[in-house]
Amino acid sequence: MSAPAREPVALITGGAGFIGSNLAQRLLADGRRVLIFDDLSRPGVRENLRRLQERYPERLEIEVADIRDAGAVSRAVERVGEIYHLAAQVAVTTSLDFPLQDFEINACGTLNILEAARRSRPAPALIFTSTNKVYGALSDIALLKKGQRYVPAIPRVRENGIGETRSLDFHSPYGCSKGAADQYVLDYARSYGLPAVVFRMSCIYGPHQFGNEDQGWVAHFLIRARAGAPLTIFGDGCQVRDVLYVDDLVEAFLLARRNIAQLAGRPFNIGGGTQSTLSLLELIALLNERYELQARTQFAPWRGGDQRYYVTDTSRFSAATGWRPRTSPRDGVDRLNDWLREAMPLPRERDLSLAVTQ
Repeated sequence: MSAPAREPVALITGGAGFIGSNLAQRLLADGRRVLIFDDLSRPGVRENLRRLQERYPERLEIEVADIRDAGAVSRAVERVGEIYHLAAQVAVTTSLDFPLQDFEINACGTLNILEAARRSRPAPALIFTSTNKVYGALSDIALLKKGQRYVPAIPRVRENGIGETRSLDFHSPYGCSKGAADQYVLDYARSYGLPAVVFRMSCIYGPHQFGNEDQGWVAHFLIRARAGAPLTIFGDGCQVRDVLYVDDLVEAFLLARRNIAQLAGRPFNIGGGTQSTLSLLELIALLNERYELQARTQFAPWRGGDQRYYVTDTSRFSAATGWRPRTSPRDGVDRLNDWLREAMPLPRERDLSLAVTQ
């Protein structure tokens, strides 16, 4: 007897958070059924769920559970057709304080997903969100300082960014746990034929993000600047990142799912690319100019493992799917600012401890 047809349900682990809630919103708006799997451990995520439940009460399901619970993971996976595995411990500093917890969530939690997917028939498509931290500090890339930013001395890197052929070099417990998960996903695709793709992501920003010093720096800078609170810059502020608006990331997710048969078993660097780069100092200047703010800065020593330059070479994924980021940093920051004005009207410095990365 053939296996029953799989329900057209999309599972999003960590689906109540920043990226997950944006992805869920898109899928639900497209008429899809969505199962959010989240332990709701972060302040603010319940509001994301409330908003989604109000809009899509008939198509949204919620499983409040921990990714480390193999039984709960297995029960969720056995009836879905695709998995977006976003649940993670996301901060380098937290991983340094609690390395065992970091490993259990990021590495063991991902292995729970993989084992459940391997046992499921037919195997669901899996898109896993890794990180550019798997490439380490990139300390071998010679940099020049030009104005308020670093630029690579090598033209090839300056023009294209960091590609997937770059050697892996895990730094920090966070880098190790996400890197281990990254490699497990690729190996399950190779060893078991699991239709799985890895996204090594750069700096994602947008609505429903409450950044802090450890993660989500674009939102963090904007929140504090609007509140008149000082911004702490670790290093000299000339470090450069490419930034990617969350709607463009969601589009990349959907393209990966649509093309999973051709993409399975491959890692892709996903970010804003060379056309969407900012240094910390350039972002502060943009906020001051754009919104007539007077952001105050204070400097602190460099943090271990911080990349002074990371810009994504997105050409591999673009060639495979036709994907291109569509939102410029200026437009994306405008949209984030508009959302923050509604979500956090007139923030006060004493309230900022309530703002957490989601």
